[in-house]
Amino acid sequence: MFALGMSYRDIRGHVEDMYGLEVSEAVISGVTDRLIPELKSWQQRPLEAIYPIVWLDAIHYKIREDGRYISKAVYTLLGLNVEGRKELLGLYLSENEGANYWLSVLTDLHNRGVKDILIACVDGLTGFPKAIASIYPDTEVQQCVIHQIRSSMKYVASKHQKAFMADLKPVYRAATREAAEAALDELEAKWGELYPVVLQSWRRKWSYLSAYFKYPEYVRKAIYTTNAIEAVHRQFRKLTKTKGAFPNENSLMKLLYAGMLNASKKWTMPIQNWALTLSQLAIHFEGRLDQVVKI
Repeated sequence: MFALGMSYRDIRGHVEDMYGLEVSEAVISGVTDRLIPELKSWQQRPLEAIYPIVWLDAIHYKIREDGRYISKAVYTLLGLNVEGRKELLGLYLSENEGANYWLSVLTDLHNRGVKDILIACVDGLTGFPKAIASIYPDTEVQQCVIHQIRSSMKYVASKHQKAFMADLKPVYRAATREAAEAALDELEAKWGELYPVVLQSWRRKWSYLSAYFKYPEYVRKAIYTTNAIEAVHRQFRKLTKTKGAFPNENSLMKLLYAGMLNASKKWTMPIQNWALTLSQLAIHFEGRLDQVVKI
């Protein structure tokens, strides 16, 4: 019941209705606290040497500290192993989201045995690609195109948004990188004077936004957004939607861990077109999958 997001009060009422037993919220808290050592062990467990794809993102919660509630970031790492199955690699808690803390998260990942990541899918956080490169210099970084589009539209007047989106679509939906760059040139010619900040952002991040163009559609679909990890965060929000804030860090982390255990039960099959995807990755990242995959 706790793993499904029920509050202690609701659990207490349900147990009393179903079994005629009265249990205090303190007892229920004590039972769920047994998850904490298991969580700590899970956070420190050894990982596989290589993950073809890893998605990285953060979700924010209010936690009580020193008599006041402050916002903290839960850093989430979702990996795709060589068998094509999803695996939550870690959950880390920090006061805010930043490239410096991501660096410590990636260092922990390396220390736990991850020696190589082929593609890292990230949001548009400044300094994120450099943080990845400092630990995994050969990893290809793909910034989330959907994050970039949402960020861009914040700077476009509402009366222009429909037309701007229509002109932007040929950029990220292009068949090739060359076609995408031609569409970006056309976008800048039409809108550059009116929205220079938006176009400058696309130009500055282009090398990371356009990495997916080298792959066929079935690979692009997996990497051009951080949808895979956002789906995990949607599950977390379902668990926490009735809770405005948490009294301490453990109360949040044990709930997310319990929810993760439930969600991961469904991750038993490889993602769609995994065999074809793995073949493509073996070609693009020649030699780096030889130790773990026989093509």
